[in-house]
Amino acid sequence: MTQYTLETTVRRPYDETVESVRAELSAAGFGILTEIDLKATLKAKLDVDVASKIILGACRPELAHQALQADPSIAALLPCNVVVRAVDDTTTVVEAFDPHAMMSLAGEADDNLRTVATDARQRLTAALAALETN
Repeated sequence: MTQYTLETTVRRPYDETVESVRAELSAAGFGILTEIDLKATLKAKLDVDVASKIILGACRPELAHQALQADPSIAALLPCNVVVRAVDDTTTVVEAFDPHAMMSLAGEADDNLRTVATDARQRLTAALAALETN
């Protein structure tokens, strides 16, 4: 695991994992605001082939609102990016930007922003853990 992501590896195909990630994020109260298919984009723009990889921009509106009230500039770090990438036909990695890493970028954040980051991190960690058991 890197210093700035929460990560899990699951033994299931990419497409199935993407659907599971959507379901687990929804169960944790996150909606998907953006979606970038990196494989398709890089093929279209650079004519290169890469493994299947998607970036889902996940947002829990209540947390986003609280964070923006604490620090309006935090908008530059929203939404929470969740990446699903194929390793092979039966293995997929899921990574989410760690909200605690976001706090290190925010400098001297107030307690409200720390509370939001902790809540978001707990929800993302639970969603990733659920992928391992489902």
